[in-house]
Amino acid sequence: MKVRVSVVLPAYNEAKRLRSTIKTLKQYMDKTGYAYEIIIAEDGSTDGTDKIAAEIAANCDNVRHIHSNERLGKGRALARAFQQAKGDVLVYLDVDLSTDLNHLKELVDSIAVEGYDFATGSRLMKGGQTERPFKRHLASKGYNFLVRSLLGSKIHDHQCGFKAFRRSSLMEVIKHVKDNHWFWDTEILILAQRMGYKIKEFPVRWRQGRDTKVKLGRDTVYMLSQILRMWLLRSTR
Repeated sequence: MKVRVSVVLPAYNEAKRLRSTIKTLKQYMDKTGYAYEIIIAEDGSTDGTDKIAAEIAANCDNVRHIHSNERLGKGRALARAFQQAKGDVLVYLDVDLSTDLNHLKELVDSIAVEGYDFATGSRLMKGGQTERPFKRHLASKGYNFLVRSLLGSKIHDHQCGFKAFRRSSLMEVIKHVKDNHWFWDTEILILAQRMGYKIKEFPVRWRQGRDTKVKLGRDTVYMLSQILRMWLLRSTR
């Protein structure tokens, strides 16, 4: 049976770059040789992203647009899109395409060929290459150190927006996820490890895109609160 891939792009106020992202992504997906669909998980945008996404989907047979009238949060928007996806391998990428798409075939092959349940790019393991402000790099390293120390994770980089999943495995894990926003990536990987799924982490080239949605101060506090939630839950069992 031919493997089909669903690539989900969580999109909130991405009107400026959505068209170029879809064009670039299609070029790289064509190179992989896999049958695929691209799903724009448009999350209550207010800048016209919904109209652009609808226009793209109307003119491209393998692009779909899933719209939300209200802001769901990144994690909830992804979960909703994955549940409606048709692929055997489910992928998600950040719209800014910060991770070098030359890694895309390796990401999909990790699930479709190598037999892993989950695969994730890593900016922090040996061989990873990153371009971003030192303050954000330091914050990321500190965050991942806390996740590894307090939650027992073996993953080096939980938040890289470059992940793939075996559909059946993700659907089992997603039932237990509580977070709806930025911590979704981390929670998925922590739960997958605890449930015994096979996970591949591999180094990638990554450059921070413009207009990042992450607010360092506010979102750091939020992410730390979610680590504490999972730590307390684990400690009381």
